[in-house]
Amino acid sequence: MTEQTNIPFGRPMLGQEEIEAVTNVLSGTQLVHGPVAKAFEEAFAKRVGAARAVSLSSCTAGLHLSLFVNDIGAGDEVIVPAMTHVATAHAVEFCGATPVFVDVEPDTGNIDPVAVEAAAGERTKAIMPVHYLGLPCDMDAINEIAKKHHALVVEDCALAVDATYDGRKAGTLGDVGCFSFYPVKHMTTLEGGMVTSNNEDLADAIAKRKAFGYDRMLGERKVPGVYDVDELGYNYRMNEAQAAVGLVQLAKLDAFQKARAENFETLRAELSELDEITVFEPRKGKAVSSHYCLNAVLPRDGSLDRAEIIEKLNGRGIGTSVHYPRPVPEMRYYTERYGFKAGQFPLAAWLAEQTISLPVGPHLKPGDPERIASAFKDAIGDARA
Repeated sequence: MTEQTNIPFGRPMLGQEEIEAVTNVLSGTQLVHGPVAKAFEEAFAKRVGAARAVSLSSCTAGLHLSLFVNDIGAGDEVIVPAMTHVATAHAVEFCGATPVFVDVEPDTGNIDPVAVEAAAGERTKAIMPVHYLGLPCDMDAINEIAKKHHALVVEDCALAVDATYDGRKAGTLGDVGCFSFYPVKHMTTLEGGMVTSNNEDLADAIAKRKAFGYDRMLGERKVPGVYDVDELGYNYRMNEAQAAVGLVQLAKLDAFQKARAENFETLRAELSELDEITVFEPRKGKAVSSHYCLNAVLPRDGSLDRAEIIEKLNGRGIGTSVHYPRPVPEMRYYTERYGFKAGQFPLAAWLAEQTISLPVGPHLKPGDPERIASAFKDAIGDARA
């Protein structure tokens, strides 16, 4: 029997092109505030269909600055889904505002507009819809609520590159969109992020505040080293080497996305006979997913042991993940700070406790989706016994 290689949950798809692009930057004289980052911003804005894009050190930096430049702070509330990466809520905390958590939809894992409506009030200054695993939220409903309360809409697009809603791409569906280029995302810059917006003033404010609040950027200074600072800012820049990787990755993105969609559909079809699991559809209404991964969600009653199933999958070389390990309000920082209790967000808790995230990325080889499905079916069969 031929020995099979492991299938990691995710793997950065880097090649000689990225190496050469970085080498070109390192052979030059400018590593930050340079033309490569500018070219990457312009190319990404075009890809998304946004008027502007601003490169940053991370998606978290984008979430933070989106709130910060809009003067959201102490006494303000920001509505956040209970099921997300902790970065979404941390961005609210960074500003001194209060995160108001709401539960998610049972068929998508996305923030529930009904719950958003119930939670919105006079202190609501922003709503942060998270496109869970790449499927856009119900943006018509969310934007309507935001309009009623004069609230900012900050899309967390960390897993949603190229996802669409009513034909428009994520990152153009609210006031600002925030993307992640972490190594195992749809594309990578090794580490880094991007914000997109059709609001030029908002994009300008984020661009300024990502670099200390300089009144003149490097290429705008008549005398080198002479500038003023008239606003509070951070050091949230993306360097030229990262941007060079990003430009190459953008050129490969069509192929990456095609592979993801095909792998997702093959794996979903292979798992369709399992009544025990819930697999969220990649489409709902106007929303079309970017296929970050396939979430196989076990029954709410806990009748199948997730830890046992994951152990069996990993034992057969199948990489897995969990999105996400707890509802954010049940994480220790938030329970100690705000007193949240287990059970307040039952749908988010179900996903946290029973999700097994399976790989569909472009690193999969032919036959890998079938191999993942076979191992998963065997693990479920053993768990039934």
